[in-house]
Formats: sequence, structure tokens, C-alpha cells
Amino acid sequence: MSHKRVPKRKAAIAVGSVAALGAAALLLPNAMASQTDNAAGAAPKTLKATDASGLASQLEQLLGDAFAGSYYDADKQQLVINVVDGDNNNVVVQAEKAGAAVREVDNSIAELKAGAQTLKTKATIPGTAWALDPRTNKIQVTADSTVTGAAWNTIESTVKSLGSGMATIKKTAGTFKPLVEGGDAIFAGGARCSLGFNVVTGDGTPGFLTAGHCGVAAAEWSDTEGGAPIATVEAATFPGDGDFALVKYDDPATVAASTVDVGNGQTVDILQAADAAVGQQVFRMGSTTGLNDGQVTGLDATVNYAEGTVTGLIQTDVCAEPGDSGGSLFTQDGSAIGLTSGGSGDCTVGGETFFQPVTTALAAVGATLGAGDAGAGAGAGAGAGEEAGAGQDAGAGQEAGAGEEAGAGQEAGAGEEAGAGQEAGAGQEAGAGQEAGAGGDAGLGEEVGGDELGGVDDQNANGNVSGNGADDGTGLGNNEKH
Repeated sequence: MSHKRVPKRKAAIAVGSVAALGAAALLLPNAMASQTDNAAGAAPKTLKATDASGLASQLEQLLGDAFAGSYYDADKQQLVINVVDGDNNNVVVQAEKAGAAVREVDNSIAELKAGAQTLKTKATIPGTAWALDPRTNKIQVTADSTVTGAAWNTIESTVKSLGSGMATIKKTAGTFKPLVEGGDAIFAGGARCSLGFNVVTGDGTPGFLTAGHCGVAAAEWSDTEGGAPIATVEAATFPGDGDFALVKYDDPATVAASTVDVGNGQTVDILQAADAAVGQQVFRMGSTTGLNDGQVTGLDATVNYAEGTVTGLIQTDVCAEPGDSGGSLFTQDGSAIGLTSGGSGDCTVGGETFFQPVTTALAAVGATLGAGDAGAGAGAGAGAGEEAGAGQDAGAGQEAGAGEEAGAGQEAGAGEEAGAGQEAGAGQEAGAGQEAGAGGDAGLGEEVGGDELGGVDDQNANGNVSGNGADDGTGLGNNEKH
């Protein structure tokens, strides 16, 4: 398999030329996006979402304690900065001079994080999640359908104890679950996940990022069901501070293109990694449900899966189903944003979904995104850390030894073998160690947003396979990981 190209290269296209229907039709350049000069007190700049995210990071440092979060107003194409010291004219002037719209709010970031810590201490209950929502300046608390009776009362009373105006609580259909299948399917035993983004690892060889719960489920992965392994897990974190895994291709000559396969023979070039912004439009590609889009709704999210608590995630309203786990979350301008972790609902009724930030994962494992076809295989031109995508924050020299990974080597799940044929329909709850299917033959052949996305059409969900160094198998059923 020397010089094997993974994922299989389709006719590469610029983002602006994606012609597919549905979500793919939205992958068009934003003709109105520009960065016009702005004086203090003048109208805010019009910005692309990724530019707004960068500006928000700068203003967070500049404003200090006065900074109370930010979000992207997609309709106006503006960055909105929350401040808690609106009477301080200097704070407002600085933010407006930088090009942001300024809004005075009641809750500081420190107060919101303190509230989230109270939730962690008193209400860490499987089936619950919370994230900071700068649009409401509150903590957004969500409980799935399994949270009832005493558990619901605990959540509700804890939210009330935070005080008026600090948090909101809502119920969501389905169950929070990691979703085991950026875009192409990968397989291991009875599990199926999705490849997130190809990367150059710290030693200059090619690899890819996927979900951590996939990485702890199996040590070796194939690009065909039942096929020979092509890649081996190097490091994985799940549960804990994230849900990400670095998987290295076994053949160092593998050409690992920095693209996302969006179906119909089309790919989107991934040019850089970027942080998410609330209100930002994002696209998700997964091998079960194909291409879907939505908005970022929360940051620094905590999700209490049945397998354990995961922190530091991105929350969105983009749908996902079992097998989509690890898949790519990206923007129309080719920015890598996240890796699919899990959520509730499906692509029929919608739901809440959570993603591992790519920037955090890259920094933790010491990898960089590749540039185009410049995989760092044997004899390739790009050395470790060379030609990382523009704007990437993670240097290839950062250390994340295999021993760092959370979950790899930990005992996870019930460890009971679930037959690959067991199936729970999309959105249904699967028992511990059972396979959470995506509705049987819910493969890429489904019609998504009017666009027929061809591909693998048989869905194996997250079955029980032995973890990377784990004594027992990992059951990924209750809180379904995509």
C-alpha cells in the first residue's frame, strides 16, 4: 500500500465552486465579507466568522476582566463583544476602535465559570450538558430524555441556586451519546467512526485526527469494513479534558491530503485550524449522514456522557448520528474547527451536538494540519512543523506522549461483547456495550438537504472492541458517540 492516498482523492475543488444542493450549496464565498477601516464610535467592521474569532481573542487579552464573552452576528457579519464595565468609556472605545459592536451585560466570564463549576460539583449527572452562551450572557444547561425524577430535580434546583439571570435549563429529545464514523469511514472490529482531518505528526509522518472515544475503542483502524489495518492509535483522550485521538498511518509514504470529502466527487481544501465563534456557520461531514450545516451555539461545553464527563467542547445545532464520530467540523473558507464527539437526536428531528476543538487537539498531540498534498511521508518535502496551515496555533514540537492520553489503557465500558448486528435506530438509546446503529442502512447514500451523497451504505455503529491498552472493551452505547 505504498503511496496509498487516504482519503481517496476526489476532484479537488475550491470552496466557492461547490455546486451540490443542500448544505453543499452554502459552501460559497461570502461576497460581502470585508474588513473596512473603523474609527472609534463608527459602525462595526464587517468580518468573516474566522476573522471575527481572531479579533475576539485579541480583544479578550486587551480588555481583561471587562471582557465577558463574544459572538458572531451572522446576519450583520459583525463581532459582538460583551463587556461588564460599560461605564468605562475607555473599554468601549478600545473595542469599537478594533471594529467590534459592544454590548454591556451583567455576568462576567469569571461569574459564569464559577456557575459552571457549581454545576460540575453538584449536578454531574449522565445525560446533562452545559456551555457558556454569550448571546444570552448565561450558562445554557441541557438535559436529555434520560434525566427524570430526582435527577431532574437536582439539575433544576442547582440552576436555581445560581441565582436569577445566571443560567437557563431545557430538555432535549433523545440521549447524549458519543457518535461512532473528515468524512471518510474508518473501521475497527464492530466499531465505525469518521476520519476528521489529516495531519503531519510531530515526527514528520502522516496521521489523522478522530474522536477520542474511537481511539480508546480500538488500537488499529482500517479504511474498509473488515479490511487490513492502515493506521494505529498514537494517543487518545476520552473521557476527561477533551475527546480526540491521533492515529498514525502505518505506511509513512501515505499521501494524506488536507481536504474533506464532501461527496459527489468533491473535496474542500482545509487551509488552517481556527477557534469556533458562537453564531458562526459551520459544516459537518460524517460517513453516516454526509454533509450538514448549522451554527455554533456554545463554547467551553461540558457533557456528561454515560462513559464519563468530557470538558472543553463546542456546542452546535448541526445534526449527527452514530458513525459520524470523529468527523470534520469546518467552515466555508477551509478552516478546521472541530471533531464530532456526540450529542442527541438525529438528522430527521435535529438535536444538540458537541465537538472537540481542533486547535486544542493539535496542541495536545503535537501535530499540524498538512498543506494540500504535502504529507510528510518518507522522502516528502515537509518536515515536522513545516508548512503548517496559515494561522495554526499548534507547533509540531509540542509534546504529547502516548502516556498522556486519557482513556488509552483505562478500563472503559461494560466490556461485554455486543454483536455487530445489534442495532438501535437513529436517536434510540442503546444499552451499555450495545451497538447504536444509525437506522440500519443509513449510509452516505441518504439524501441530505436535497443532495445525494454517495458512499458506503451499511452502518456499523459503535460496538465493543478492546481499547488501546485497555484491559476491557469499551461499550459506546448509552451516550451514543458518533
